[in-house]
Amino acid sequence: MSLIFLSSLSLLGGLLGLVWAADKFVGGSIGLARNFGVSSLMIGLTVVSIGTSAPEIIVSVNAALQNAGGLAVGNAIGSNIANIGLVLGITALIAAIPVRKSLLQQEIPLLLLITAFAGLCLYDGQLQRGESIALGLLVIPLLLILGKFKKNTLGVDEHGIEETHASGSLKQSSFWLIIGLIALLSSAKLTVWGATTIASHFGISDLIIGLTVVAIGTSLPELAASVVSAVRGHHDIAVGNIIGSNLFNILLVMTTAGAISPIVLTGEVFSRDYIAMAAMTVLMVAIIAVSLRRGSGTGDGTKISRVFGLLLLIAYCLYYTVLWPSLVSN
Repeated sequence: MSLIFLSSLSLLGGLLGLVWAADKFVGGSIGLARNFGVSSLMIGLTVVSIGTSAPEIIVSVNAALQNAGGLAVGNAIGSNIANIGLVLGITALIAAIPVRKSLLQQEIPLLLLITAFAGLCLYDGQLQRGESIALGLLVIPLLLILGKFKKNTLGVDEHGIEETHASGSLKQSSFWLIIGLIALLSSAKLTVWGATTIASHFGISDLIIGLTVVAIGTSLPELAASVVSAVRGHHDIAVGNIIGSNLFNILLVMTTAGAISPIVLTGEVFSRDYIAMAAMTVLMVAIIAVSLRRGSGTGDGTKISRVFGLLLLIAYCLYYTVLWPSLVSN
């Protein structure tokens, strides 16, 4: 069996394992939290929000430990781009997505601010340990602020949590939490090894692999959850979940790698990839703002239409046309 075939198999198996493990890990965590009487608000803010970024976080740690920091940074940036262009775009095409006016007043300003801070860290082509730790510590005030915001929308979040993950007994929840964590660690190791081996074989940088294959693979839990929710009609918190995931991708995924080992990056990481992530974020904000204005004018409710979903998918494809020369030039 050739090395390239084995590494491709490992990458595919690792990505599929991450999707399965993330679901079991989050489900077990929610069940455990409920058994100990943790409120739905705290479960939504911590277990669900951070848990959906668990594949990216575990991959980031493994990549940093294996001196593949570029893969970790690419994974964080690429996952954010995929969450907006691919996940939100496809979900909106399946069903128009309701959005709340509070997003523009609460979560979105935080996302824009954190995205700007990430740009300051990446501007010089380096991700230092100190700035990674400082950016990562912002997750604490972020959780406190989000907790204050979400007190007014607890019913919505609680409904989403209960529909997505049923809470089991203490023994059952503990079992799936441990199994999910073990599977996450094992799958992440397989994913990083397969990705870096393929990159080395074809002369492609680990950054590009992180931006493409690994980023899409680790975004599969969000895509699967959003599509299933849209089909079942429970897509009212899709935008909020994507915003939360993107926040934690920056604050925990990218910074974890930099905190473990300082990373030197090419100039294209900022000029091409970070700018693309920032542009996609601004596009999403603009679409939400336009949708809110249209909704208030018609009185039919505020929703992200299928046309806007198609626009997000087109923007996502355009990013890949910009990225393509880096794939074929090696």
